[in-house]
Amino acid sequence: MIFLLACTALLAAAQNGDDGYTLFAPLQSTTTYLIDSTGRVVHRWESEYRPGHAVYLLDDGSILRCGRSGDNEVFHGGGEGGRIQRIAWDGELLWDFSWSDESHLQHHDIEPMPDGSVLVLSWELRSREEALAAGRDPAGLPAGELWPDAVFQIVPEGRSGGRVVWEWHAWDHLVQDRDPDLPGYGVVAEHPEKIDLNFGLADRGLEEDEIAGLAGLGYVDDPGAGEDDRPPASRAGFQGADWMHTNAIDYHPERDQILLSVRNFHEIWIIDHGTTSEEAAGPAGDLLYRWGNPAAYGVGTAADQRLFGQHDARWIEEGRPGAGHVLLFNNGAGRADGNWSSVDELELPWDGAAYRREGPVYGPRRLVWRYRADDKESFFSGHISGAERLADGNTLICSGEEGRIFEVDPAGTVVWEYSNPFGEAPGRRGPGGRPGGPPPRGRRGPPPGPPGRPGGGGRGGPGRGNEAKALFRATRIEAGHPGLARLAEPAAVDGVGS
Repeated sequence: MIFLLACTALLAAAQNGDDGYTLFAPLQSTTTYLIDSTGRVVHRWESEYRPGHAVYLLDDGSILRCGRSGDNEVFHGGGEGGRIQRIAWDGELLWDFSWSDESHLQHHDIEPMPDGSVLVLSWELRSREEALAAGRDPAGLPAGELWPDAVFQIVPEGRSGGRVVWEWHAWDHLVQDRDPDLPGYGVVAEHPEKIDLNFGLADRGLEEDEIAGLAGLGYVDDPGAGEDDRPPASRAGFQGADWMHTNAIDYHPERDQILLSVRNFHEIWIIDHGTTSEEAAGPAGDLLYRWGNPAAYGVGTAADQRLFGQHDARWIEEGRPGAGHVLLFNNGAGRADGNWSSVDELELPWDGAAYRREGPVYGPRRLVWRYRADDKESFFSGHISGAERLADGNTLICSGEEGRIFEVDPAGTVVWEYSNPFGEAPGRRGPGGRPGGPPPRGRRGPPPGPPGRPGGGGRGGPGRGNEAKALFRATRIEAGHPGLARLAEPAAVDGVGS
């Protein structure tokens, strides 16, 4: 009976799917799931850790998964991770790498590279003294420190080691217009290739109810948790230290470039990977391109802003419609006409050698394609979430706050839909950020809505009734992916896992 009820719930949640599979790691679970187009779980991988946050399926059937260690006493904020694990199809832990200490912490996303190395998004600590010496306005240091982002390329070594072979630091590419006697002084609008050290001074940080809402999603740890649940951690990330909050990283192998989604700047950035680490610390490591909010480099007005807290910016892969364009989930909080989300596709002004500007502003001025709901405020996820262009031209969308995954055709018609039933309600957590126990088998979430409507409600922010099922993103795995070879082997599927 449990098997039948579980299968009925999952089948009801998925409609009109193709022969692909969907991979996701619920924020309130230590399990990563692979489902087929009917919603049936065909495989799962277990970990000790909740996600921190991205997961990728590799060609050998293993997954590369970020884990939230939960034990860093300096870095504590939205997207925190600290651990990268490679878990084989059969559950064997092949690599267990920690990128967490008092000076840095992995967060949000990673990017598997063609040579087997991994690009890692990382916070790094800069003290108040360092920030002031670089030209930061004292008013922009309510937390007394800053966490600028960096990218490290790490080659796995052994079962737990890793060697840094390339690195890029945002801190090496600053401009400031406060003090001519300090480094990087200049006119911000004349240096779009640089990062304005004093952009975002008005950021008020997060209020307690906002932090609690994010904790409900599983995006941050419960701020009310006692010291018995986790070591004391800095609250600086909620008070403005997490200055950039970069939440996605992608790589373009032909151009040898890296794409970053910088949420707090409401921009995407592109940097050159075809440098040495030493060159990346100089002008060769300056921004090649940026788009979404010209005010971040001192030009334009609020009317020119195009991105609003975006997530999951990625190049569309070769062989898929729109190849070479950038697709992203534009979360949409703070738009002039209300809070509503969209999935946006843009063609970058790349001429084969450089990215062009249209006057003082980087183009494009118009999108290639956009998805939004007819009743636009019915589709809104203020945090997390993602989108992916599929081989047939459809787009897979993850409305993260409500745990809803759906697929739309180019006309915006919903052709497949799934409401995540997995995840634990927030509560006390044990060592390593682990939930008190695994998800009960056969547990179901709220029933999905009709096609084109959110399964868990579509208005407002965190706490809309399905927050325990929240997802960072979801990824479609094509049926011919080499990592799925083991699916052909005989295996029992019980409707919840295998």
